[in-house]
Amino acid sequence: LVMEVVSEGAESRKRDLETKRREYAAAGIPEYWIVDPEEQKVTVLTLDGGTYRVHGEFRPGETATSVLLRGFAVAVRDVFAVGPADETP
Repeated sequence: LVMEVVSEGAESRKRDLETKRREYAAAGIPEYWIVDPEEQKVTVLTLDGGTYRVHGEFRPGETATSVLLRGFAVAVRDVFAVGPADETP
């Protein structure tokens, strides 16, 4: 399982969203989470025959779930919280 946080800037976004996706697939990483602060979205991808398929796109108010790690789930709201979880509205 890899979790990648998308960096700011056009070149960095392209590297994080395209180049690394190909590299992780070639390395056989079975599950890949893309955390995108700009879009306020967590995308969960699973490897299927050498290509990633979207398991789900999750936004604040939703819970991102893992296929690989049964029972592993993350509240997207908490991922993008600025301070401790108890300080967010």
